[in-house]
Amino acid sequence: MKVRDYLLTGVLLLSIGLTLGTLLSLYILDDGYTPLSEVSITEVNKSSDPFFSDESLENIGGAFLFKKIAETVTPTVVYIETIVPVGNEDDEVDEGIWNRMVPRRARTVGSGVLITSDGYILTNNHVIEDAVRKGIMVVLSDKREFKAKVVGKDPTTDLAVIKIKADNLPAVTIGNSDQLEVGEWVVAIGNPFRLRSTVTAGIVSALSRDVQIINDRMRIESFIQTDAAINKGNSGGALVNTSGQLIGINTAIASQSGSYQGYGFAVPSNLAIKVATDLIEFGDVQRALLGVSIAAVDFTRAKELGLSEVVGVEILGLTEDGAAKEYGLAIGDIVLKINDKEVNESNELQEKVAIMRPGEFINLTVFRDGNVFDQEIKLKALEIEEFVEEFTVPEEELDLDDLPLDSEPNNTNTLSVYKFDLGFMVTENKIVNDDSRTSIYVDDVDAYSEAWNRGLKVGQQILAIDGSEVEDLNSLKDLMRSGLQKNQSVTLKVITEDDEIGFIQLKQSK
Repeated sequence: MKVRDYLLTGVLLLSIGLTLGTLLSLYILDDGYTPLSEVSITEVNKSSDPFFSDESLENIGGAFLFKKIAETVTPTVVYIETIVPVGNEDDEVDEGIWNRMVPRRARTVGSGVLITSDGYILTNNHVIEDAVRKGIMVVLSDKREFKAKVVGKDPTTDLAVIKIKADNLPAVTIGNSDQLEVGEWVVAIGNPFRLRSTVTAGIVSALSRDVQIINDRMRIESFIQTDAAINKGNSGGALVNTSGQLIGINTAIASQSGSYQGYGFAVPSNLAIKVATDLIEFGDVQRALLGVSIAAVDFTRAKELGLSEVVGVEILGLTEDGAAKEYGLAIGDIVLKINDKEVNESNELQEKVAIMRPGEFINLTVFRDGNVFDQEIKLKALEIEEFVEEFTVPEEELDLDDLPLDSEPNNTNTLSVYKFDLGFMVTENKIVNDDSRTSIYVDDVDAYSEAWNRGLKVGQQILAIDGSEVEDLNSLKDLMRSGLQKNQSVTLKVITEDDEIGFIQLKQSK
């Protein structure tokens, strides 16, 4: 063989080796499989006292003011990286063993705010809601990295609390968002486009904005609008006033391009810290309920009622057992103030009630028939189960293919649906006039969730939890709750799609 042939053969082998090495490196370094760092009540700071009076601010140079805010607040804002499954919920999910063992994953980024020195972080629900197990990493401003666990989530306000194991951390001071006024200077701090610890400044453009971006039937939207530049990655970051106090959690932008166009929105701090405190203390939000349906008063309605100004929120309906009806409010009443704070939009009233807890008293200033009076009301608890939908299917509308195997088509069926945090939804099918005929089936399983990874599948019937028989939906919820609280895991006894008995253990994330 000629020397040239040896050289060509060598070059060819070297090229093949480099190509294979490159492909292997790309596979190994895939973000979805990069290992995360190991991670080995509390007090929230609040203040309404400004650093500077309005008169002082007029004489202070902007450069000094914003520099001071950045130095104070930036260490309390964290970078959040979340590992999420790749794919659309509507896509057909590959149920093969390979996809279960090595699912496709990607990383998303967002921001959060340290609200306590022992590691509680307030952020947006949408920043962490799709995270896989142990898939949330937090990077502090000093570049330390921690795994985080979810403390609680509230889809109705798009807020969540996560926790890292660390002490003596810099915690933000919580301001009073009710004192905020349009035109005030504010500073947004977060991690847009993975650019960590970015500081932008602007003013409060408007208050109590309802932009209908939260996809939840019990949503509460009363956003602070600002023109401080907010982009993707800023979600969950801090919006602070000129005293360096947190007055909002940056949540969304209004844009046709997907990037900043002058309209950013933040959850007011009074609502955010109430939700966060509930999640830390109770694991879920303690929602108070006034028991009314409402609408803002417009110009025409104000003239009809004899109001001198277009103000207030009109009561259009009352819940039968609600607090408002119990304390004598009536349809047609106009709520002018709550706890001496004016309310002129429906979402303003919702926000004011949402920062209260069940059992607390709230004072309403009400206009009725030309008279104004105050009424103190003790709020009740929201009793509607967030994930439950019950409906009746008339006999003539029943689809026999959709009914469980032990259902009869000659009865009216009551179906109840409930979704568990471990990633699966169940349907309770109860035959009316035959309470003993109750069956619970798996209705849906979230891809890449704990239930999905453990092999729970749609169509399986749940018979027992940890050896205790499941009698109905309520007993299933009770058994799941007690099992997870006691052992951090539960074992489901199911009938598989092959009509065989199977056992599936589900573990709660630690």
